[in-house]
Amino acid sequence: MFATVDAVNPSLRAARAATFIYFVLCGTLMGAWVVHIPAIETRVGISHATLGSLLVLLGLGAFAGMQVAGRLTDRLGPRLVVPATGILASAVLVLPGLARDPWTLAGALLAFGFCNGCLDVSMNAHAVHVEKAYGRPVMSAFHATFSVGGVIAAIAAAGAASAGMSPAATLGACAALGIVIALASARLLLPGTPAATATEQGRQAPVAKRSSTVRRIWILAALALTTMLCEGAANDWSTLHLKDVLGAPASTAAFGYGTFAAAMTTGRLLADRVAARFGAMAVLRYGSATAAVGITIAAFAPSVWAAFVGWTLFGLGLSGCIPQLFSAAGHADPAAAGANVSRVAGLGYLGMLAGPAVIGWLTHLTALNHTFLLLTLLCATTATAAGILRTGSGAMPEPEPELASSSH
Repeated sequence: MFATVDAVNPSLRAARAATFIYFVLCGTLMGAWVVHIPAIETRVGISHATLGSLLVLLGLGAFAGMQVAGRLTDRLGPRLVVPATGILASAVLVLPGLARDPWTLAGALLAFGFCNGCLDVSMNAHAVHVEKAYGRPVMSAFHATFSVGGVIAAIAAAGAASAGMSPAATLGACAALGIVIALASARLLLPGTPAATATEQGRQAPVAKRSSTVRRIWILAALALTTMLCEGAANDWSTLHLKDVLGAPASTAAFGYGTFAAAMTTGRLLADRVAARFGAMAVLRYGSATAAVGITIAAFAPSVWAAFVGWTLFGLGLSGCIPQLFSAAGHADPAAAGANVSRVAGLGYLGMLAGPAVIGWLTHLTALNHTFLLLTLLCATTATAAGILRTGSGAMPEPEPELASSSH
């Protein structure tokens, strides 16, 4: 059933490599903005509260971009949409660095969020087609390289800052390089949607089947929301948990997020092999269960080291969940892979944005570590609902013969 390494032809390998490049590019662009937030905040002269409000526009722009790109990718094909959105996302990266007041920064963040959201969904849709052609799980590794992009951005920003470059100059250099990379990698993408007649087949599908697929997609989207809400909460509150609850010094507390992020990246590098052997449902079910155990340990940790164990298990457990949900959404209907991924990614992204806020609101009612029990409940709920990925209900289809074969 599965395409072996030897059976995969060079063009498919090139398409997979190009997908890795676009995931790294997307992560690097977002990371380049994130690491420059303090400098841009100072340059524009705004408070933390105002910045928080402006970041909402970044999220809203990304959500809107995801919805637009999903349908465009299905209609025009990822080979056109992925590089186009990569070029646009790179080009607008420089805008936050050029902003001089809150209004121009608001417009810059809205534009950057929109273009980055477009790139996010289109490259995930292409990743679904690559995975279909391979006939085995490869999605998690793509998501791992997104994190690598963030590391690259941090290293580049540190070097640029030490050289005395301004945020505008650094972001401009990243933008120019991103445009070159997006253009150079375009020819390596798959030549078209793998299922050439998928649209016609989708139109002829029974109404009952289409309705079932729609319900399935919204269930996947709901699970993405809960999973990414947990991820968003960890991003913003793990360091504060170690510092404020356990009294760790700032230098030590930073490793709270560090252990979570490292575990997420490591888990995604391993999740494809686990999914190939045990199935996507097992990755989602046991991963969510592991995450539930991890965040519960963190919530009641009596020491910093116990908290490190909890955050590590939390990251490791969550690591493979989102790639499986995205993959399942894309394979549910080849005619609408982009649109379905956009729905799941869009709702998941809203969860990512909501996570930190929800935990913040709950701290008005109880201690920070006790609010993590909500994350335990959400992870347990996801584990219970993992049957949506049961083999046979939208399982990964067979690889495309002309792509999986080593002969042309």
